[in-house]
Amino acid sequence: MKAAFIYSDEFARFDYGSSHPLKPFRLKLTYELIKACGLLASSGDPRLIEPHPARVEDLLTFHTADYIDVLKASNSGGEYAGADYFGLGPGDNPIFAGMFDWSILIAGASLKAADLVDSGEAGIAFNIAGGLHHAMAGHASGFCYINDPVIVIKSLINRGRRVAYIDIDAHHGDGVQEAFFSSDKVLTVSIHETGQALFPGSGFEHETGSGAGRGYCMNIPLPPGTDDELFVHAFTELVPPLIDIFKPDVVVSQLGVDTFRTDPLAHLNITTNGFCRVVATIKAMSAKWVALGGGGYDIANVARAWTLAWAIMNEDDAPDEIPDSFQERHPDAGFAGTKLRDEPFGIEGRRKEEMRKEVDRVIDYNKKHGMLKH
Repeated sequence: MKAAFIYSDEFARFDYGSSHPLKPFRLKLTYELIKACGLLASSGDPRLIEPHPARVEDLLTFHTADYIDVLKASNSGGEYAGADYFGLGPGDNPIFAGMFDWSILIAGASLKAADLVDSGEAGIAFNIAGGLHHAMAGHASGFCYINDPVIVIKSLINRGRRVAYIDIDAHHGDGVQEAFFSSDKVLTVSIHETGQALFPGSGFEHETGSGAGRGYCMNIPLPPGTDDELFVHAFTELVPPLIDIFKPDVVVSQLGVDTFRTDPLAHLNITTNGFCRVVATIKAMSAKWVALGGGGYDIANVARAWTLAWAIMNEDDAPDEIPDSFQERHPDAGFAGTKLRDEPFGIEGRRKEEMRKEVDRVIDYNKKHGMLKH
């Protein structure tokens, strides 16, 4: 099959809490929009793959045993003594009923995507629930409990594969970078809003790897306000030539859409136009592609963007209009209008020139100090 869609209605069963910005319901909303647009049959579509939870031994390829024990012990949603030491508690990483079940189901879905792609059963596999890139080996971070991208990448390199990880979320993929910072088996690329303005406060261009991994890590921090034109410019100047040099067997990508103009947790001005151009570029340079979801806290943006990404993966045409039947089922989902795609948007004037100078400075730095200098 050309592309596989990894999905379970179980994804939407979990709840971080009414005031938390991460809404698992966005995953069901995306799936239903994809179906409504005629991009996935409602039943019996061979591209639709049901995931199974990851095993504890899969988690332990990256996470520490004591952290996994605390996650398991907290699965009931009750308070657990010492949980705050592991990043769990009120705030970003709440303890909620089914927290561990949610985490292992997502990790299992990402591992299934990797298995399908590595075996050749699918050229592309998309787990919209994945991409939880902030979790560290021994603690939760940034709404993420289990780092499924790291677990997937480790499973692939243990099979002898060279892996390129490409992260286009508004937030730096710090957990993945840390896991492979000294490795020459994995190339990590993150394009994101600068850590001077946004969590997690890292991902600067001078972070290029250490030891054997020097040059195998690229960061492309963008100034607040960056629009489609600068986002696509930075990406195309740096990432395709880097992939051409590294020649990965498999590309793993994180397709977060908190880069969008109306996202409440970041300060970028990306639209579906820039997002789709970058997704199409990733597809064009990936012989084998494991695509994961990621951030996105305007749930209508999430559904629209990942529907368009799925269409690109299948070389299919998505409609211009969001189907009336879908709108009627989800009147409170926050869709601003009836269009699946955004109108073009760009910044002009002095602010744009200041941003362009900063983006070009980052591009030049990466060309002079990373793998591209060779």
